[in-house]
Amino acid sequence: MNYCILGAGAWGTAVAIHLERMGHNTSLVPRRSEHAAEIVKSGENRAYLPGFPIGSGLRVTADVEIARECDVVFLAAPSKGLRCLCETLRDRLGTRNRRIVYLALCKGLEAETNLAPSAVIGTVFPESVHGTVSGPTYAGEVAAGRPAAVVLAVNRESESSRRIPLDLSNEQIRVYTSDDLPGVELGACLKNIYAIAAGICDGFELGDNAKAALITRSVAEMVRLGVSLGGEAETFYGLSGFGDLIATCNGSWSRNRGFGQQIAEGVAIMELIETRKMTVEGYGSTECFFQICRKNGLDAPILVEIHKVLFGGKDCRASIRDLMTRQLKPESC
Repeated sequence: MNYCILGAGAWGTAVAIHLERMGHNTSLVPRRSEHAAEIVKSGENRAYLPGFPIGSGLRVTADVEIARECDVVFLAAPSKGLRCLCETLRDRLGTRNRRIVYLALCKGLEAETNLAPSAVIGTVFPESVHGTVSGPTYAGEVAAGRPAAVVLAVNRESESSRRIPLDLSNEQIRVYTSDDLPGVELGACLKNIYAIAAGICDGFELGDNAKAALITRSVAEMVRLGVSLGGEAETFYGLSGFGDLIATCNGSWSRNRGFGQQIAEGVAIMELIETRKMTVEGYGSTECFFQICRKNGLDAPILVEIHKVLFGGKDCRASIRDLMTRQLKPESC
């Protein structure tokens, strides 16, 4: 099959490198033509994934119409730009888009609608097979060929979607499948919020005990919220939930963890948001899930405290104190 990755950030580039390395006909499509030209000239994506050569078989172009030739299109835009990318693609491809499998690589909710990435794709391409690829996947490690595992979930199966796990899997990448698309995406989005909290722990040097307790209670909260919103409990203990949570809460590379750490160290939140080249998905997702929880009457104390810090100006230490002094209850709650 022919593959296309729209968006040349770190993760999109890593996916393209992996597919090309496996011998698949693969195209990487940066948003800007000058970015595409720079990648071709330098032989690597210096802006987002420096140090990892682009294989000679990988086609790099800023022309989204290359997707006409593809069976599978990975959408590697941040959640805030996903709808615009889909609409651009729809307008350029016409009826050809009905045959393509669209897979989101972003892990955040759309701010205006609180929709998960696949739901955004489905509103633009309602007849398509669409879904997501998720899991603990640091782009640098994937590009380096280090072992990793991901989970693929789609709204319905097709001949092309059934081939994707075989095409992507080798000694470096193992692809699992799930029929719980809502759960996979909810876990992928929620874990970024809790990674911000983990970063705050790191910034205050609260220690391993505190961080282990935070991650454990974050898993409990994630499962409770995810099941209430339509996911299956087992999914949140898998790669897109617990697996990605562990990686994102502990990885030195994690944008969301690093964001929380810098907040604890005293850097202004808006300074971080406005100056970062890479998107911190957990920031916007915190607001989205806060609104969802309030609308549905869902209890999420960790999420609520992170929201108060990010959007209410609450001091981080006050939030830690308030979480630690909540009414005591059984651990199973």
